[in-house]
Amino acid sequence: MKKFRKSALVIAMLAFAAGPALAFPDRPVQLIVPWAAGGGMDSVMRIFAVGFEAELKQPVTVINRTGGGGIAGHTAIANATPDGYTVGGASPEISFYKTLGLGTVGTDDIDIFSRVALIPAGVTVKADSPYKTIAEFIEAVKKAPKGTFTSSGTGTGGSWHIAAGGLMKAAGLPADQIRWVPSNGGAPALQDLAAGSISAFTGSPIEAKAMIEGGRVRTILLMTDAPHPNFPGVPNTKEAGLDWTYSNWFALAAPKGLPADRRKILYEAAERAMKRDDVRKGMLDRAMTPVWDSAEELKEYVKTFGERGAAVLKDLGLAKN
Repeated sequence: MKKFRKSALVIAMLAFAAGPALAFPDRPVQLIVPWAAGGGMDSVMRIFAVGFEAELKQPVTVINRTGGGGIAGHTAIANATPDGYTVGGASPEISFYKTLGLGTVGTDDIDIFSRVALIPAGVTVKADSPYKTIAEFIEAVKKAPKGTFTSSGTGTGGSWHIAAGGLMKAAGLPADQIRWVPSNGGAPALQDLAAGSISAFTGSPIEAKAMIEGGRVRTILLMTDAPHPNFPGVPNTKEAGLDWTYSNWFALAAPKGLPADRRKILYEAAERAMKRDDVRKGMLDRAMTPVWDSAEELKEYVKTFGERGAAVLKDLGLAKN
């Protein structure tokens, strides 16, 4: 009888010890978003979080950790305890903090699972702008003294600044031919555009969708190599004969050092979430392209993206490292 009780006790203790690992996650998971509520990344991650929560069978709480142009949030992801209960959203800016001399966190400091969505850059002008095509716009920029034309959409050295600089290079012009006007995001830049304070918005037309539909602005170019279903009739850079594409990407990431079993659970739940109709429809309805990468695709994409962007930042005279 004593032997039986001892064996039962040992089995119970082993079951208790194994329980937490087998049950992961057994409490809510937090998802850090380095940007403010209501923005593009916040929207993407909240749509994703609904599906992720359903697949994990645990609440997923979105936490907006803003500051420093995304540095605060990305650093919080990198420094989080690697126990699987904190994940986050990574945006393209993390590729360039070191290049710009703004921070020490980079893509190598976090564990990026996959991109989850893309939104393309474009060229959007005021509704009554005389430039009906991108060819007319670029021709006018070429003829004008450097800095005559202005653009905005993010802070100096941000994604949409890189998009503008790369477009100018593709057109055979200096990267800084258009003078950049720093802004706190797409919304204020679009208000400036509609008011006539800047010449163009080189952020995503997705951010401008309401103003496009309201007849206040219009998009004359998508920086993609293929048509976009939400913007029929808008030419892309390939059609315009310009060798330049640019899209903002939003990825699911975690601190480095996650236990392999927990990483596998999180990764597979995220992959299933990205296959859900509600998640895909939620993104597509907002003109965002859902994505899920293989490990090889992701590694190559992030490397190439960083190199292309850093080259533009160097041409813009903004690279510090």
